[in-house]
Amino acid sequence: MRTDILGVGFDPITLPDAVSAGAALARDSGFHYVVTPNPEIVQLADRDELFRSILYHADLVLADGIGIIHAAKLLGTPLPGRVTGIDFAAGLMQEMARSGDLKLFLLGAKPGVAELAAERLKATYQGLKIVGTHDGYFKEDEPVVEQIAQSGADVLFVCLGAPKQEKWIAAHAKDCGVHLAVGLGGVLDVFAGVVDRAPVVFQKAGMEWFYRLLKQPSRIGRMAKLPAFLGRALSVKMKRKHS
Repeated sequence: MRTDILGVGFDPITLPDAVSAGAALARDSGFHYVVTPNPEIVQLADRDELFRSILYHADLVLADGIGIIHAAKLLGTPLPGRVTGIDFAAGLMQEMARSGDLKLFLLGAKPGVAELAAERLKATYQGLKIVGTHDGYFKEDEPVVEQIAQSGADVLFVCLGAPKQEKWIAAHAKDCGVHLAVGLGGVLDVFAGVVDRAPVVFQKAGMEWFYRLLKQPSRIGRMAKLPAFLGRALSVKMKRKHS
């Protein structure tokens, strides 16, 4: 049963179990998709009914963001811990490389980034089958869908940023012939080495957001939304307490 955090239901799942579930979905004959909401995405979903519905119908909803974990605790419904999109993707690729029975397509980022990411990922995960890439700067969907379908990919990483990537998955990914699509924001930039991920000490402390802010002070506007998100969770908690 999912844990409701301000209108978005999250699967109370650990990273290893999420990876196992994702691999099982990728091997299933149907179409499935995974979303990885952070506080900003939850706030967007509150104002966008279509987006909220897409999150609701996802096969896996993973808690990407320390703010989600803090909000869950405030609301008295703690989650096992963060399952970030990048860690989920890494675990899934490790399993794909080990088993050798699943093929991956990378979609998103600026021209050239997905190709670079593919080269680096194949070097990191020996045996990983990446059967195609496409940048995120396309105007027509049909040629992209056709390219993915012709690649024979089982898994599709869609990295277009929220909510665009989730809406694209809902509208087009089933026609791509894949069994699993995952919305992953800016992970291709990290996999390509274009953007550095926060050091492990920041990751373990749940302070990746602070590291990104240090690297990109222009993100301050987005980061300022986190206190508002937690304030909203606290408000809900107080209302429940006095109801």
